[in-house]
Formats: sequence, structure tokens, C-alpha cells
Amino acid sequence: MMTDLTSYGVLDLLNGYKNGDFSPVEVTKSYLDRIDKYNDTLNAFVLVNKDEALKQAQDAEAAYNSRTSTPSLLGIPLAHKDLYSTANIRSTAGSRVLKDHVPTEDATSIALLTSHGAINLGKLNTHEFAYGPTNEQSMFGSCLNPWNTEYFSGGSSGGSGAAVAASLCLGATGSDTGGSIRIPSACCGITGLKPTYGRISRSGIVPLCWTMDHSGPMTRSAKDAALMLQAMAGFDPKDSASSQTVVPDYINSLSGDIKGKKIGLPNRYFFDQADESIEESVMQALSVLEGLGAILVPIDIKYIEHAAAAALAIYLSEGTAFHDHGFNLNQSLYTDQVRGFLELGNFILAKDYIHAQRFRTLLGQEMANLLDEVDYFATPGLSLTAQKIGQEDITIRGVDQTVFSAILRNTEPFNLTGLPAIVMPCGFSNDGMPQSLQIVGRPFDEAGILNVAHAYQEASDWHLKKPIL
Repeated sequence: MMTDLTSYGVLDLLNGYKNGDFSPVEVTKSYLDRIDKYNDTLNAFVLVNKDEALKQAQDAEAAYNSRTSTPSLLGIPLAHKDLYSTANIRSTAGSRVLKDHVPTEDATSIALLTSHGAINLGKLNTHEFAYGPTNEQSMFGSCLNPWNTEYFSGGSSGGSGAAVAASLCLGATGSDTGGSIRIPSACCGITGLKPTYGRISRSGIVPLCWTMDHSGPMTRSAKDAALMLQAMAGFDPKDSASSQTVVPDYINSLSGDIKGKKIGLPNRYFFDQADESIEESVMQALSVLEGLGAILVPIDIKYIEHAAAAALAIYLSEGTAFHDHGFNLNQSLYTDQVRGFLELGNFILAKDYIHAQRFRTLLGQEMANLLDEVDYFATPGLSLTAQKIGQEDITIRGVDQTVFSAILRNTEPFNLTGLPAIVMPCGFSNDGMPQSLQIVGRPFDEAGILNVAHAYQEASDWHLKKPIL
């Protein structure tokens, strides 16, 4: 029986291409067939780039046949969050405000991936202007979770999470302002990397909050994430926050050796307010890491309880500032939820924004001090699993709260401090929804957190499990 070509990881595909086991055209057609079969149910893709993808696949096949040196991602089928600009392809940010917007050039990340030979299968659903963690508010409708289509995919990069989980693409781009790579990755049971602030260019990506926006890869495994990151990382003069820090070799950093590495476990805020079954799954995952030689160290992150309030003040202020002109002209075109956030941003005072930024500096220094003592932090990816479409409230450990606030709890502190963070699946809830572990590292130590994730995935198989569609 022939192996499903959409089941291979990036390195397996590259080796298969080089050995002539299968071709980029065959693989691309396999992904396009799955999109055609399942996307009407999931609503992950909002535009399928079929003709151009097949042309790119044919060009890749010709390059392999010529036996010349090939780019690092030649023939790898990816897809892109609709927040990213794509040349001559409609790019809407999930909003009617931009329903006719066709950019003239690619976002830097997409240009880099394309230059490394990746194939663009199309554009993926997003919560409108990335302003929400569930992907329920979009001009294209909600993106549904492939593990159970009554549940949300997470957001704002929900189309990316659902598409990768459902094998509609091998990897995808996402953006992360409060958790928008890690939330849908956790909800859909895939691997999602938010790199250090400034590691990957945001040029050509519609902003939500300039000082908290990150770009990154969403994949099935840490190994695939490392391969995408290798192509995406680096300095870009078009992004004022872009860093000139040297880009290491991420692939060769995946030794899987974590002996002696100290992993800090926060003693409050993250674990104690997560659903009990999530805490149990995460602790089991940490036991695996401990068995591989890691050392678990209790830590206390001072001031962490104020992170949510500070993040809210910052992204409400900056989000409203970005939309100021367009909002006044096009209020009726925004969804009710996003319109409400933009209106609320007008009530954040300048002193509130300054207080939030000063707190941000304080929290960043506290985390930096702790990362002098330990190598990484570990937390549950989220305090809850994906919930049913339309659900607004939830009770966790006897505490009533909104789904919106609960789902951002464990992710947005690391947008405030800009530290790299990766989530990976580590179990399932009683209702069959994925649970996730988060590993956080020092600035620009993506190689380190990828290696921890890789070590865990070499010792477990949660990342190999796929939804039945």
C-alpha cells in the first residue's frame, strides 16, 4: 500500500525528492486533493493558489531532475496566514475593510520562504486583523477545529493551526501578539514557535500591536519548525524592530541532549490556574524531560499576576492607533467584536500606556534574572483546551472567567517580554481535544527551546497523532 504523501515531514520529503521516490508535483497534488476534500468542512483556507502552486512544483521537480544544488525547502508545500501580504494575491487580514486588497509584493517572510524553494498552497483564515484568540470573527466565517468541528481552532492564526493539523499543508506561517501562533497550535495539537521579538521580520504583515507582534512557523514537529525558522530568521531593514543577532544553525542544534538543563517551573499563575487534566498531562511531559536528564526547578516569577492588565493596555492602545484613520472611514465594515476593541482603545490614557510599558520592563528584568539561574521555563501551553464555537465563559478550578481571558493567560506574558516560546502537544482532554506544553527560553535561544521540544518529541508520539476527518 502506497504511503500517503501528506504524512511525511520536511526532511523526509526532501530526501524522497532527491532519491526520486516521489516528486514535488505528486506531493503538491496530494495536498491540493486534501484541501479540496476537507476545506469546505474546516474553512482553514480562504484562497487556494492551485495553478501557481503546481507551477512552482513543476519548477522544483525540474531542479531536482537537473541534479543541481537546490534550496533548503525546495518543493515543500506551505500556506500562509492571510495577515501576510502576498504579491498579486488577495490579502484581507480576514476583514471586509481589506476585501479587495491585492499587494504588489510579498511579506519578507514569504519572500524568504519562496527563495528557499517553498511552494505556496494559498492563504489561511485568521481572526479579523488578528484581534482575537478563537478565529470566530472573520469575513470568511469561523475556522473549525479538525479534532471536533463543533470547537474553535484557536486564533488568531486559526487557519494555520487547522490546516497543519489536518494535513492540508506541511507547515504554515502565523503571527503572535498575545499567543496567536501558540494558541491555535495548542488547540489543534501541533507545534508552534513564537521566536524572540525581532528574530523574524514582520514587514508586510498587517500590524496589531507594533511592540508585541511576532512572526513564526507552525508545523507538525520541532524539526520542521527549525527548518522553516532557518529560512525565515534574519535581519530586515524594512522592520525597525528587526535584530542583527547572528542566526545559528537550528537543524544541527537538534541533538536531543538536554542532560543537566535546568527547567524552571513557576509556582503560581500558570499551573495552579490551569485545568487539572492539563496540569496532569504537562507534569507527565515534564517527567519525560526529567527522565532525559533535565532538572526541574521551582521558581517564582514576581509581578506575573499583572501581566494580563499590562498587555491589554498596550495592545488596545497600539491597535486603536494603527486603525485610527481607517476605522473612522469604515466602522461598519469591522465585525462587532473588533469594532468594540478599537473603540475601547480610545479610553486607554497615555499614563496607563506608560505604566504598562514600565511594568513590562520590570517583568522582563525579573524573567531575565530567573533565566540566569535556569535555562528554560515550562508551563502549560494553555490553561484550557479548545472550547465550543460561541462559548464565552468558562469555570476553571472554581473560578468563573471569560474564555478570552483564560486562553491568553499563559501566552501573553512572553509577548510582553519578547522571549522565545514553543508549544507542543502532550495529551488529550476527556472530550478528545489536544493539550499542550510550553517551553520558554532566553532571548534568541530558539535553538535551545527547539532542542527541548525535539527531545520530548523523540521520546513521545503525541505530535504524530492526527485527527480523523
